[in-house]
Amino acid sequence: MQVDGTCHCGEIAWEAEIDPQAVLVCHCSDCQVLGGGAFRWGTLIAKEAFILLHGSPKLYRKTAASGALRDLAFCGTCGTSLYGTHADHSTTLSLRLSGARQAPQLRPAMQMWTASKISWLDSLCDLPAIEQPMP
Repeated sequence: MQVDGTCHCGEIAWEAEIDPQAVLVCHCSDCQVLGGGAFRWGTLIAKEAFILLHGSPKLYRKTAASGALRDLAFCGTCGTSLYGTHADHSTTLSLRLSGARQAPQLRPAMQMWTASKISWLDSLCDLPAIEQPMP
C-alpha cells in the first residue's frame, strides 16, 4: 500500500510502500517516552521503500539496552517523530504512521513489547468519550 505523510508543521514530507498487515503498536518504554504517549504506532519497512519528498530530518542517536545504536529521525521545527533505524548497518526503518494521510485506514495488526504496556490502556473504552474539546 502506498502511503504519504508530513510532519505537523509540513516542513518534512515523505511517501512509502508498506504492508498494511505489518502495522503495529509498540509498548516499549522508549516508544512511550519518545512518542509522548502510551504507545507508538508504526511499521517496519525496507529503507528503499521510503522516499523523503522534502525537508531534512534531524537525528537523535540513542544507545539501546542491548548496546545497539539507533538513529531516530524527527522534524527539527515541530518535533514530529518520523522513523527510527539501526545506526550501524540496517536495511530497514521503523516508520511512524501518525503523520500518514492514510492513518484512518492503517489499523494495527499486532502489538509488541506488551510486557511494558501501560496497565490502564485496555480500560480506555470504559471512559466517557468527548468528541470535541470542552468549552
